[in-house]
Amino acid sequence: SILIMQYILSSIGAHGTQERTLIAVKPDGVQKRLVGEIIKRFEQRGFKLVGMKLLQASEELLAKHYHDLKTKSFYSSLIDYMSSGPVVAMVWEGSNVVKTSRAMVGETNPLDARPGTIRGDFSVDICRNVIHASDSVDGAQREIGLWFQSNELVDWESCLHSNTYQ
Repeated sequence: SILIMQYILSSIGAHGTQERTLIAVKPDGVQKRLVGEIIKRFEQRGFKLVGMKLLQASEELLAKHYHDLKTKSFYSSLIDYMSSGPVVAMVWEGSNVVKTSRAMVGETNPLDARPGTIRGDFSVDICRNVIHASDSVDGAQREIGLWFQSNELVDWESCLHSNTYQ
């Protein structure tokens, strides 16, 4: 099928460079029980999950993550919101995963997010917009380093293109 071919191509990097990105299901997304749906969308797109954890994000971690927003008026409420409940942090790998993930997630303001995007389908308020996705390759590398130790990321090969399982 087309999905399997897309998966194989993205797994071996046939149409772009391999990248990694941080995707985080925010407290409202976890509370709405959207973690499985979000994982499903990334898997169906052909991306490979290489790290995942459920955690209560500390204010110290969040301050580092959102350091560029420190002077914004909404900064303290953002930190309060992100520390108000569990977050599911994930690292996804694949061809052009950063740009594609941003498109899948949708606009920051859910009112501007198109139907079919995660925010367009599941969010109604800019202050509770369900999910975070890294905005650049450099940003993704920085964010992954904040949320994950290198030994928490797993390199693995799909059995879809391995002789081991044929």
